[in-house]
Amino acid sequence: MPKIYSGLQIDFLDSDTVYEKIANAPTGKKDDIFRYEMMLPFKKKWDCYNIPIKSPQENGYDVVMACEMLGFLSPKNITHETKESIALLSSEKLKKSCKESIEKSLSSFIECNIDLPMRKYLYTVLLANPESPYIKLSDGYSGDGGIPGYIFASLTPNAYTMKRLPVALAHECNHNVRYQFIKWSNDITLGEMMVSEGLAENFATHLFGEEFAGPWVTNTDNETLHEYIKPLMKDALSVSGLENLTPYLYGDEIAKAQGYFEVGMPYCAGYACGYHMVKHYLQKTESSVIEATILPADDIMNELDGFWGKSS
Repeated sequence: MPKIYSGLQIDFLDSDTVYEKIANAPTGKKDDIFRYEMMLPFKKKWDCYNIPIKSPQENGYDVVMACEMLGFLSPKNITHETKESIALLSSEKLKKSCKESIEKSLSSFIECNIDLPMRKYLYTVLLANPESPYIKLSDGYSGDGGIPGYIFASLTPNAYTMKRLPVALAHECNHNVRYQFIKWSNDITLGEMMVSEGLAENFATHLFGEEFAGPWVTNTDNETLHEYIKPLMKDALSVSGLENLTPYLYGDEIAKAQGYFEVGMPYCAGYACGYHMVKHYLQKTESSVIEATILPADDIMNELDGFWGKSS
C-alpha cells in the first residue's frame, strides 16, 4: 500500500529489483527493462523535458540516452559485475534513511502551514556512472528534483555516498517544493538558479547539519569565494539560457564536458556562492529557510547589498 504521510502520498520505486532484472537480461533487452520498468512511472517528469520514453527512430534520443547523459549508469553496463552495487542499493538501512528524509523534508513545510499543491510523490535511487564528470566531481552522489512530484537520487554505492544520500534527497525535496510555487521559465536567470540552489542546500543542512553540506559547497574555500567568485557572479546575475548559466553554476569543467563555453569558474561556483548568499539573507532577515523556499528570487536578491563585499 502507498505510504500516506501528513496528507501526502509518497511512493518509492524499488530500483534494485529492476536492476537485478536488467543484470540478468540479455543485452538486447536491457534498455527496454530500464525504459519501461524504471522510467515509465516517471513519464510526466520526462514529458516536461519533451523526452520520449522511446524514440520513434532507431537509436534516436529518448529516456535511455537522456539518463546516460545525466550521469546515470547505462542499462548496457548493468551486468553480473554490477551485482555488488545492486546489493548495496538494496540495503534496508539505506532505504529507511531515504524514506525518512523525504517524509521529514516534505512534512516540514506542512508543519509551517505551507499547503503543498502536489499531494503525490514518487522517488527512486539510481546507480550513477562512476566515469561521469559530474559524478566524479560531486564525490559520487547527486540528485534531481526540479519537477514537482518526482525525485531522483543517484550514487556509486559506498559507505560515504550512502550516508550522504538522504541529505541530497532533502536538497531535492526543497527544489520540488519551490517549483510548486515558483513558475519555471526557460529564460530563468543565474540569480534565480543561485537562489534555488542556495535554498536547497541551506534546507538540507538545516535538517542534517552543516557538516553534511555537499562538495558543491565545501570544495570552494573562503578566499576563492570572496576574492574571485563573488565579483564575477555579481556582474552575471541576469545571465539566462542553459548554455550561458552552466559555466557559472557548475563550473568550466562540467560546462566543457557538456559542450558549452567556459568563463573561468571553478567547480559548482554558483552552488557555493548561492549557498552563502542565501545564508546571508536568512541571517540578515532572521527568516526560516522553510518559509524562504517559496519566495520569489527578487525578494531574496533585494536583501543582499551587504553580501557582495569581499569580506562578507
